[in-house]
Amino acid sequence: MTREKPAPIERVIRPFQEFAHAEASGGILLLVCAVAAVIWANSPWAASYFDMWETRLVIQAPFFALNETLHHLVNDGLMAVFFLLVGLEIKRELLVGELSSARQAALPIAAAIGGMLVPALIFAAFNAGTPALRGWGIPMATDIAFAIGVLSLVGSRVPVGLKVFLTALAIVDDMGAVLVIALFYNTGVAWGALGGAAIVLGALVALNMAGVRRPMVYMILGVVLWYLFLRSGVHATVAGVLLAMTIPARTRIAPREFLDRGRALMDDFDAADGDNDDTQVVLTSRAHVEAIHAIESAAEEVQAPLQRVEDALHGPVAFFIMPLFALVNAGVALDSGALAALAGPIALGVMVGLVIGKLLGILLFTWLAVRMGLCVLPVGASVRALIGVAALGGIGFTMSLFIAGLAFPGAVELDAAKVGILVGSVVAGVVGWAVLRGVGRGEPSVGMSV
Repeated sequence: MTREKPAPIERVIRPFQEFAHAEASGGILLLVCAVAAVIWANSPWAASYFDMWETRLVIQAPFFALNETLHHLVNDGLMAVFFLLVGLEIKRELLVGELSSARQAALPIAAAIGGMLVPALIFAAFNAGTPALRGWGIPMATDIAFAIGVLSLVGSRVPVGLKVFLTALAIVDDMGAVLVIALFYNTGVAWGALGGAAIVLGALVALNMAGVRRPMVYMILGVVLWYLFLRSGVHATVAGVLLAMTIPARTRIAPREFLDRGRALMDDFDAADGDNDDTQVVLTSRAHVEAIHAIESAAEEVQAPLQRVEDALHGPVAFFIMPLFALVNAGVALDSGALAALAGPIALGVMVGLVIGKLLGILLFTWLAVRMGLCVLPVGASVRALIGVAALGGIGFTMSLFIAGLAFPGAVELDAAKVGILVGSVVAGVVGWAVLRGVGRGEPSVGMSV
């Protein structure tokens, strides 16, 4: 049997499809945009970099007014979509994933708490008694795209259980970041707008309970929810997480029913009369068309709206929103002032928090959780592999930059934080990669309670 020769367009797009499905692709593109931002901000065209993102977009309409810079539209608008995806991943993990039972969730929750608490304390120690203390949340974050991207570079050296552990840890970390943003990084509450947001959120919950399953309905109300949060003083990206919590996670039909219905529909399709069964032209048999529509309907009903929205968002978030965020926010002028900031308390607090604080916090709280009998380590995990994964937790890039922008409205403090984030994340990534690259199959396993 000979293989059918691919069409010319398939040969053109196949490399791009393979790139899009590669585990490290999102992290690679994120890194490219971050490097591009730094180069652009230090080039002869640096002024265009900073001026471009301060361009204002003004929209006036009944009951709607928007007057924001491109910088804020990316950070407050597009990043709300990123937080929507984060919220969907959190909800999925809580329902059916690594956080769905107390025993499963204990290890990543303990590790994430340590990985947030210790870096925050380190930053606070460097900046105690100064206004810069407001940035204590910056080194708490883990960038899941970068961390998983680096982890994928070492291939099968790392046990699958540790990869799952790092993913679950980063998701819990995101939960903590969302709470920190909502509670500590707001600009004063406008209660009227917040009350309107509460009404819209109640309507979304009611739609879920009523069995409304069309994602577009939730997306339209989600835009209204985002706008009200934007006007409330509570950061608008929180709307993305709250919207995610209201999107239905149940399928309309069970997998077994889908299989039975699908087989029957395929039999109907096969039995339908048609004059062009062996060609690829448009089907003329009405029975064929009806069978196809019924199969499509069944395929939609066996997927939860949560799953459909999450699948639809992964590509745009990984290959557009996060790289654009990096391009907008990672640019910092590496002049003498920025280099001097490396020795300042803000940059040092961020760097030490990410590189040392994350590593120590994750390892210490993991050891305590296992020692107390709350959980066991993943099967096959060696001490070296666990250290390497903990080091990767210090790649804070995306969320750290996001929190830094909220914590420091002043350019000097923000640039110092950016330098610390960039240096700290790179060092953490290199350390984690170097440690994991040396992991051997013969190393003693610690995947047991102690």
